[in-house]
Amino acid sequence: MKHSILAAALSLLPYLGTSQTNGFHTAFVENFSDSALTYFRYGSTGTKTEFKYKVGVSSQTEEGSKILSFKLDPEESAGAGRGPEIISKDFTHFGSYAARLKVPDVRDIQPNVGAVVGYFTYHVDSIPGLSEIDFEWLLADPTVIYVGTWTGHGGELKRVGRTINMAEGIIYETSYRENHTGERTALTGMQNQPEAIEAISDYDASKGFYTYGFDWYPDRILWWMIHPKSGEKIVLWDYKGTTNGIPQHRSRYRMNFWHTKDWSVETNPYSIEKPLHPYELEVDWMSYEPFTLVQNN
Repeated sequence: MKHSILAAALSLLPYLGTSQTNGFHTAFVENFSDSALTYFRYGSTGTKTEFKYKVGVSSQTEEGSKILSFKLDPEESAGAGRGPEIISKDFTHFGSYAARLKVPDVRDIQPNVGAVVGYFTYHVDSIPGLSEIDFEWLLADPTVIYVGTWTGHGGELKRVGRTINMAEGIIYETSYRENHTGERTALTGMQNQPEAIEAISDYDASKGFYTYGFDWYPDRILWWMIHPKSGEKIVLWDYKGTTNGIPQHRSRYRMNFWHTKDWSVETNPYSIEKPLHPYELEVDWMSYEPFTLVQNN
């Protein structure tokens, strides 16, 4: 399975980059088959326990696949970046991003766990501020996907985001807010496309590997996933018609896994418990293809 999907991803890239130019990555696929990373570095700010991060290990759920393994340390304190995280060695910018991953299945063990899987870009420059584009899943309900961006400066951050239940085909909200606690304003028109989404009836991000991605343009961001049966690209959110909320400057490509004590999943307000076990995130591959729309700067 891994090799056929990876071959498809490779066919989308005009070339593979083994070197970087002016501090920016060229196109690449990190397939996590080797014991060392090529395009990423490990960057957790939390505990130094070795079991949190391994690369090139055999998947526990898909025979024949070598993966990036992230495990939560039950002794870890809450906070993004404290759990295992990888960060691109150089910058990325406008382009197409994709990853194939499986989040942990923990609901029978700890239904109220507070844990987040993040697939995203993130970098703060002093003048333009934050550049972040993200996918997130909370383990307490892996049928729900969060997508969006953060831009601006500390204390004046701006968020555009969409929350989707893919198993039921429900868009809970598509909104704009300022900072983490600001009032949410519903987005409409071109900022709210598609207005409805068809369910994947058996979707559960913890039951198997899925391919997710986003295409980052100066005036548009398209979040998508691949239907596991048809292979069709499903558009989760096509945000356009404004540049508000669309990062314009460089970022770093990342994956992380962490404990949250104050963000519960949409469907379970009690899901903020500290993880009790070293739950495992499996990542099959991550890819990046820069667009030649503008010069890197």
